[in-house]
Amino acid sequence: MQEVLRRLAAQSLVLDLGCGSGSFKAPPSRRVVRADSERPAAVPENFVLCSAAALPFRDSAFALVVSNHSLEHFEQLERALAEMGRVTRRDGAIYIAVPDASTFTDRLYRWLARGGGHVNAFTSPRDVIDAVEPATGLPHRATRVLYTSLSFLNRHNRRSRAPRKLWLLAGGAEPVLRWLTYLLRRLDRRLGTRTALYGWVLWFGNVGNVNTRAWTNVCIRCGSGAPSDWLRASACVKRGWIRDYRCPRCGARNLFTDDV
Repeated sequence: MQEVLRRLAAQSLVLDLGCGSGSFKAPPSRRVVRADSERPAAVPENFVLCSAAALPFRDSAFALVVSNHSLEHFEQLERALAEMGRVTRRDGAIYIAVPDASTFTDRLYRWLARGGGHVNAFTSPRDVIDAVEPATGLPHRATRVLYTSLSFLNRHNRRSRAPRKLWLLAGGAEPVLRWLTYLLRRLDRRLGTRTALYGWVLWFGNVGNVNTRAWTNVCIRCGSGAPSDWLRASACVKRGWIRDYRCPRCGARNLFTDDV
């Protein structure tokens, strides 16, 4: 997302749709409108309370529309996508991140959260492309696979009482998540399974060249990812039988694997 944000002209309008208190940090000189159907506890600047299926913005208002892990929650998906296309400039772009409903992570999330509000199930990038392209008129440009960090289970991120089922994973304790995510990645490499995958990022419209290489190292606390080459070059990775690193963003300890 940051790649596309940095390429936008100064003062470009960006819509962060279905974002709660905000799904990303905007670079300087980019004007971001945050929109959601529910008012968050911490209301961000330029927040608009609205439905994704009836956006109160003029046609072609935004250079970039971001749906960061929100498309799976839209009850009127077709109308919401049409609205996203309407408010995006013809030379603009749409960024979408969604979970893969067939993965271990998404099934675990829905089992713990009794569905978790996921009303749209995507099981391949083609599912998303076939829904977005005809509704928005913007062509698909690139896709990146996302790896899981299970950060939604982390007790440090919990603002409400944990479901009883979570005690099967030690209540979301970081040492358990640290080893579980590492073992899932190693299992996938040995057996060719998909247990460590989370979903995809898809870019539509005028996005330029974007990096589509998957990052396997995703923080178990803040959920931020980083390329393995960059982590090594930044001296974040500690040598040992099993290598680990401190997240550059939040400082949480994670176990390290080389990107595929």
